[in-house]
Amino acid sequence: MSDTPLLQQLVEAFRCLPGVGPKTAQRMAFHILERDRDGGRRLSAVLAESVERIGHCSRCRTLTELEVCRLCANPKRDQQVLCVVENPTDVMALEQATDYRGLYFVLGGRLSPLDGVGPADLGLELLGKRLGGGEVKELILATTTTVEGEATAHYIGEMAAALGVPVTRIAHGVPLGGELEYVDSGTLAHAFAGRHSV
Repeated sequence: MSDTPLLQQLVEAFRCLPGVGPKTAQRMAFHILERDRDGGRRLSAVLAESVERIGHCSRCRTLTELEVCRLCANPKRDQQVLCVVENPTDVMALEQATDYRGLYFVLGGRLSPLDGVGPADLGLELLGKRLGGGEVKELILATTTTVEGEATAHYIGEMAAALGVPVTRIAHGVPLGGELEYVDSGTLAHAFAGRHSV
């Protein structure tokens, strides 16, 4: 294989994907070359076009081919409710699993000073402008429960409160159908602390 540098380049190229180590990258490369060259050509063409044409929505920062994504442009969405999520995949998950009809704001990560990720990297200036415009009547925080996710939610919550926008946080806790004995202690403590009347 040392005489085939292009093959090694292909294997290394697959390693840019999350969770893909050397063995998985090698399996992918060999699969395309040995069993699915047409699929490889299709993947190559779509990938090249996607990298060139897909950018970020100017309003919510999700991935889109358009200046303003279809969700933001939809007049049937509730313009007064804004849900803050960390990634475009979170938008997809909420759209598939809930009946939420408001709009989104995608941070593209979470605050992490140790990694050099600050408010400017998350588009919080743009979020501040949207909140200060007077149209948003409820801000829903849907960040992760990691330390960074909680710090990000706190920062945005303070920012919204200063602008007079009410803030809610999605519930976290015991999964539907979960048994208490199998839930980790952190999740269980969070769920217990966030209990509400029925």
